Amino acid sequence: MWLNLQIFGFRALWSPYYMAFLIGLALAYFLITGPLRHKFVNGVSKPTRKQQLFFYSAIALLYIVKGSPIDLLTHIMLTFHMAQLAIFLLVVPIFFIKGIPEWIWRKIVKNRLIEPMLNVLTKPLIAILLFNGLFSLYHIPAIFNFSKTAQVAHTSFAIVLFIASFIVWWPLLNPLNEKDDIHPLLKLAYIAGNGVLFTPACVLIIFASHPLFDAYSQNGAWMQALALCVPGDVLGNLQFAISGPEMFSSMSTMEDQQLGGIIMKIMQEGVYIFLMARIFFGWFTRESLKVDPLPADWSDADIQDTKYTI
Repeated sequence: MWLNLQIFGFRALWSPYYMAFLIGLALAYFLITGPLRHKFVNGVSKPTRKQQLFFYSAIALLYIVKGSPIDLLTHIMLTFHMAQLAIFLLVVPIFFIKGIPEWIWRKIVKNRLIEPMLNVLTKPLIAILLFNGLFSLYHIPAIFNFSKTAQVAHTSFAIVLFIASFIVWWPLLNPLNEKDDIHPLLKLAYIAGNGVLFTPACVLIIFASHPLFDAYSQNGAWMQALALCVPGDVLGNLQFAISGPEMFSSMSTMEDQQLGGIIMKIMQEGVYIFLMARIFFGWFTRESLKVDPLPADWSDADIQDTKYTI
């Protein structure tokens, strides 16, 4: 497969402009949270190594799924598209939320235009319905096929879903301590509800009796989808040399579709189970360290008597 992909050229495979954008974003983070941080807020410290690791890992993952050859493969096989979405929507936002220092989030969240909207959209019920509703709508064949028709449509759908993914994770991972007031049990229920609402789109894809998406089953639509990441001059020279997705994979269209749905569901379950484990064991550990206070009316003599009785 790799040798076949070489025909699309360096720009399609490695997205140098996107790489430059992400490098610029990483450099801005380094400067704003490092040498220039006192120009924004006085008395703040540099982000911890853990925060830096989260942020730079998010940048790396963004490039891997949206700038490397994997992005090209997402326009050829649905399997790669679903794996890309799982990382793009379920992992990268978490890493950004955890990697950006609290004082930067506070400046963003306290903006007079953003704060009212965020207060409404991040209410747990609204957040969960918004994200999962948009995810399911996106995978309705007519809407999905439309998203593959033009760069503006494709980019717009990606941005909207990415913003919605931040909104759905915000109630769980709110970096503002005074706002992180959801009980751990409710957080566990929130994640479980997310998993239930996430399932219908995956089931639709896995158990469909026919290929759902034109971009992976019809040559004309497939070439149009490829145009989203392959320069026009390169694609024009290749239109008679490539026959379709089967040139790059031994799987049939149906097998690719079913595997894509399975991979998405498995990756989603993996992320959700990991988060549930972290929340549960963190809560359990905090509760186990608490010591029940003695009744206020106990005297020293009562304590001594109890000690001897034991």
